[in-house]
Amino acid sequence: MSENIQNLNVYEHEIPVGSRLYFGKSAKLKRCIEQKASEILENEGFSEIVTPFFSYHQHLSVNATQLLRFSDSANHQISLRADSTVDVVRIVLRRLKGDINKRWFYIQPVFRYPSSEIYQIGAELIGESDVSKSVKIVAQLLEELKFEAFLQLSNIEIPRAVCKILNLPIEIFEKGQIEQILAQDVAWLSRLALLKTPGELSEMIPLVPGELKAPLESLKELANSLKYKNLRIVPLYYSKMRYYDKLFFRFLSANAILAGGGNYEIDGISSSGFAVYTDALIEQSN
Repeated sequence: MSENIQNLNVYEHEIPVGSRLYFGKSAKLKRCIEQKASEILENEGFSEIVTPFFSYHQHLSVNATQLLRFSDSANHQISLRADSTVDVVRIVLRRLKGDINKRWFYIQPVFRYPSSEIYQIGAELIGESDVSKSVKIVAQLLEELKFEAFLQLSNIEIPRAVCKILNLPIEIFEKGQIEQILAQDVAWLSRLALLKTPGELSEMIPLVPGELKAPLESLKELANSLKYKNLRIVPLYYSKMRYYDKLFFRFLSANAILAGGGNYEIDGISSSGFAVYTDALIEQSN
């Protein structure tokens, strides 16, 4: 009788929506994914870093409405870590000045309002702007873990330039409102919205306004540098992460985002990095 009551209490223990619970098989899988990622990243010259759960700088990464915020003892506003990139880069540049290593990885969760936990494996290549390196590392990890995914390539400069040319709000691209993009009835914009292959991208470059030629060429060069069979070009995709500013990539499978990354500039240093979403990998394994 007492054992039944105890079991009932366990199952009645509520977990907030968005929180994560891993045990048994899923906990073992999580550890295997993290161990494999650690091995690959260390072989590529990365060192591990673990950053504080609390941060003063999260507003530089994500929208303030997504932050879990409160005040410290001096009444300064702080928040739970909602993203790791800005903190990692600033810690390396400002606190670890004597350390010559500029490749760092981390395995830690981030937290979003109201109660979301997101486990990530992230890496920053500080001072290295070659996004192809990040793409290849993630592709290797997914291959060794036996995940099949398609690679999506974008350039954040493209939707920003389109907004300036046509006087459009960036929210159209943030929300992926393809119907509003097509409703502009601009031939080159409609073709950009629908193209998918590097070949179609090459055909588009002579047809677009001058402001778009350089970012489209950069996207083309990245696509041609990669030997990945399931590759799609999505030139009008716009990342909601505030720091990404040029080339950007995502690995997707069955409408789940497995990883993402790209170019960014923090404290005047052009860099690149990525995050692998551990929770999505575990869910795809079930």
